[in-house]
Amino acid sequence: MAEKDNEKMSREEAGRKGGEATSNNHGDEFYKEIGEKGGEATSESHDKDFYEKIGEKGGEATSESHDKDFYEKIGEKGGEATSESHDKDFYEKIGEKGGEATSESHDKDFYEKIGKKGGEATSDGDNN
Repeated sequence: MAEKDNEKMSREEAGRKGGEATSNNHGDEFYKEIGEKGGEATSESHDKDFYEKIGEKGGEATSESHDKDFYEKIGEKGGEATSESHDKDFYEKIGEKGGEATSESHDKDFYEKIGKKGGEATSDGDNN
C-alpha cells in the first residue's frame, strides 16, 4: 500500500476530485455566473462560422440519438410556448415573410402542383 500512496494521481482522477470539491463548495449561482462569463468570452473570440459549425455538429449528434417522436414533442412544446408569447400580428408577419421567401425560390410549376394536391385533398373530403 505504501507504494500506491506514492503514485501520482491521473489527470482524470484529479479533475474529477476537483470538480466534486467545487460542486460541494459552490451553488447554482456560481455555475450560472461562470457559464455566463464563458459564453461572453466565447462570443467575443468566435465568429458566425464557429457557431454554425458547432450547431451543425450538435444537430447531427441529436438526430443520431433521437427519433421522430422526440422532434414532434419538442416541436409541440416550442409551438405552444410561441403561441403563448405572440399574438395574431406576429403570425401574420412571419406568414408573409414565409410566403415571400417561398415565392422567391419557387416557380409557377410548384404552385400548380401544390394547388392540384390541395384540390384533390379537398375533393376527397380531407381538410388537411
